[in-house]
Amino acid sequence: MGLPNKKGHFGEFGGRFVPETLMYALEELRKEYEQAKKDKSFRQDLEFYLQEYAGRPTPLYFAPNLSKKLGFKVYLKREDLLHTGAHKINNTLGQGLLALRMKKKRLIAETGAGQHGVATATVAALFGRSCQVYMGKQDINRQALNVYRMKLLGAQVKEVTTGSMTLKDAMTEALRDWVTNVRTTHYVIGTVAGPHPYPAMVRDFQSVIGREARRQILRKEKRLPDYLVACVGGGSNAMGLFYPFFDDRQVRFIGVEAGGKGITKNEMHAATLVAGGIGVLHGAKSRLLEDRYGQVLSTHSISAGLDYPGVGPEHAYYKKIGRANYVAVSDEEALAGFKLLAETEGIIPALEPAHAIGYLLKMHRFLNKRSLVVVCLSGRGDKDMGIVTQHLKL
Repeated sequence: MGLPNKKGHFGEFGGRFVPETLMYALEELRKEYEQAKKDKSFRQDLEFYLQEYAGRPTPLYFAPNLSKKLGFKVYLKREDLLHTGAHKINNTLGQGLLALRMKKKRLIAETGAGQHGVATATVAALFGRSCQVYMGKQDINRQALNVYRMKLLGAQVKEVTTGSMTLKDAMTEALRDWVTNVRTTHYVIGTVAGPHPYPAMVRDFQSVIGREARRQILRKEKRLPDYLVACVGGGSNAMGLFYPFFDDRQVRFIGVEAGGKGITKNEMHAATLVAGGIGVLHGAKSRLLEDRYGQVLSTHSISAGLDYPGVGPEHAYYKKIGRANYVAVSDEEALAGFKLLAETEGIIPALEPAHAIGYLLKMHRFLNKRSLVVVCLSGRGDKDMGIVTQHLKL
């Protein structure tokens, strides 16, 4: 669709709102990425690592028991089967190869649920780079398994104790680090947020999800799906699924945000596109949750990976032009989705895509047995067992 434009804007959203000290690094990254896209050897290297190291292509699995339970056909794009357990490796491999091209010896990253941190630490080990991951204290406590995995892979995990001590604050600290160390360090942003060129670059790396899914569903069903459904925090797995179908207007997009305990004035949540306004966060103009004074709100979700008060600017654009519909699912509904997939298909999802599964329980109201839905199962649930055991009594 030709977006973003040269300044990194998706309509009114996107752009660069950063200190002058970061402009050189961002422009260096933009130029390097533009050259890499045209470089056959870069594309071949990325394809090699995606296939031989990460395990692509991932299956598009028809879920017969879940489909029977819901009354419509459901296919799962199994990103949970990738090395490291989530879609995040698609992006970190791409950015890791860019860091090699730019001769950056150090990688830094932010992480919430820990999956992006693990994926960045994995790539740093693979490519012989040092690695530091910023993670909020609250997320460190609830994602202890992934913290251990990152340390085992050789990364330093820096505890962030400011603000809400979650993903937003981890990203803020990572940006501060990058300002200080731009000559030696590449910041591996994990989602389609941040300043240009990150939203488009991460989208491109994650679009392998949608490109594969499009080929696979046409082969299996001889037609395109009616709906694509994916969870949205910053929004990389959803954008990776949606973007290759953008021009297929008959395919509807549904992004599922974290509703926390409920969308009310008195409850915190992370449903940015459902309930947020327009502002600037982490270097880009998008939709975000803020108070009447323009201060970014603290958020809460049972899933650390969706616990973010902003969203990628391309998602904000999709909402404005009506290309995608965004909904909120509560913690309770996400847990119902988590349990449903485990019991019907023997697949334990991460709490993030469990929100998307939870929304399927509402879709029977407007679908029938001929309807065809593809869900991005963006990660597996090993990391969330500690959290789930506190909420689901078996």
